[in-house]
Amino acid sequence: MAVKIRLKRMGAKKRPFYRIVVADSRSPRDGRFIEEIGFYNPVVEPKEIKIDDEKAIKWLKNGAKATDTVSDLFKKNGIYEKFEESKND
Repeated sequence: MAVKIRLKRMGAKKRPFYRIVVADSRSPRDGRFIEEIGFYNPVVEPKEIKIDDEKAIKWLKNGAKATDTVSDLFKKNGIYEKFEESKND
């Protein structure tokens, strides 16, 4: 089973916010998911991002691939740096 870390769109029309979820790559964008690990709200100023570092690193260690947008969010929050440090331990 290929697992991806991706965004799930929520919110009203023209007012989106996103949940960061771990899902099977075959499931639809807003469909079934395995675990929710955070959220991203691009509408407010400044943009609101909250990610559970421990869960994200756990899934990256298990082989989950992050989408391009989620990868950018991980880089901004320093999750990839923590992931690299945990691999060296």
